[in-house]
This record gives sequence, structure tokens and C-alpha cells, in this order.
Amino acid sequence: MTGAKDFLYPEKWLSKASSGDRVAYELRMRIISGMIESGAILSENKLAADFEVSRSPIREALKILASENLIRLERMGAVVIGLKEKEIEEIYDVRLMIESFVFERLVRMDTRELAIELSKILEMMKVAIKYQDADEFSYQDVLFHETIIRYVDHSYILMIWNNLKPVMESFILLSMRMRFEEKYEDFTRIINNHELYIDAIRTKDRNLMIKSLHQNFDDVQGKVEDLWSSQQMLSKGAEQQDD
Repeated sequence: MTGAKDFLYPEKWLSKASSGDRVAYELRMRIISGMIESGAILSENKLAADFEVSRSPIREALKILASENLIRLERMGAVVIGLKEKEIEEIYDVRLMIESFVFERLVRMDTRELAIELSKILEMMKVAIKYQDADEFSYQDVLFHETIIRYVDHSYILMIWNNLKPVMESFILLSMRMRFEEKYEDFTRIINNHELYIDAIRTKDRNLMIKSLHQNFDDVQGKVEDLWSSQQMLSKGAEQQDD
């Protein structure tokens, strides 16, 4: 594990986060990236020293990560469980169920304002691509889908989304960073997929909605492969630092 100053999670996203949340965001990224491997022991005292905080925020962070099944709490620390390929695919299964349900609700709603808002977000995604800002693209990508989900005003669907979001957000960040480095040309297709989403929402065409969902979620296998590539790259970097 590297020092707390070598942040994987974007510092600019943490302006309103508590000390415990800050530690949780960063540890989550390190675990999902493979920088902290499955089976590793996390010591409260060591983490407190690394992140330059007391043990109270560390305990708070570990409880959060345990609730996400990324670690198993032990006396004075935790054991890392990590995130397997099957679990990533299951997260996207739940996302597919959520967004399929939301689309059915949107068919019965006035979606003009939503389509306008999504078009604005899509423009920000294009700007992020132009300036090769993977973190900003990831932020706007998550916001795009969250805006769709929030629009139907379903409290329990939103609760499920919010429970998925921290792990999903970390995964998207890592995979998009890898794509900007190695698969930059793929973003044309990703933008086209999101434009199809907007067209489906604007026209309320179920067939178009089904097509847009499949084009977006059939891409999951590629994202999983990006994560494993990202893990290998980070592991090599950590080994070189240790040398």
C-alpha cells in the first residue's frame, strides 16, 4: 500500500466528505484497482498513520467498506475480500434492472426537460474527451445515468442506486482511465450509445430503449477487461516503487 498522498480517488470530489468518507473512498479505489490485494490485512493503527487521521475515521471507513463486502472486519482492523469479475457483472445486472424499470416509467411521463438536461451532460462528456480528462468524463457519465434515475422520483429505486454507486463509481473511474490511455478511439462509440439513450427517452420508443440498454450494457465485458488491465498496471507500478 502506498502512502495516503498517492490518491487514486479524485481529490476535487471530496470537498464535502468527512474524514471517514475520505478514507473509505480512497481505500475502495485501492482495493478495486488491486493495489491492495485480496487477503491483505488492514491495520487500524497503520491506516491511521498513513492517512494522518485518528483511529475513529478509520473505523468509520472500515465499517462502510465492510457493508459493501469489500472487507471483513477483524479485531483492530480488517481482511480484504476484494471485488471479483462475477460481482462486477452482478452490479451491472442490477443497473440493467433499474434502468429498464426507469425506462418503463419514462414512457408515461413528459420527458422533454430530461432530454434537454441529458443533452447538456452529454456535451460535458464530449468536452472531457476533447481534453482527455478521464475523471471528468467518469463524473459526467455517472451523472448522466443518475439524472435519468432521479427523474422518475422513486425513492426505493434511488436507494438501491445509491447503495451501488460508490463501488460502481470507483470501477468506472478505473476503467475509463485505462480507456483514455489505451482505447481512446472507443469513446466515439460510447458517445453514440448515450445519444441513443437520449433519442429513446425523447421519443419514448420502447424498441429504441431496448436497443440503447443492450448497446450500453453489452459493453460490460469490455469494462471488466479494462479493470483487470488497470490492476496489472497498478500492481507493476507498486512493485517498481517497492524496488
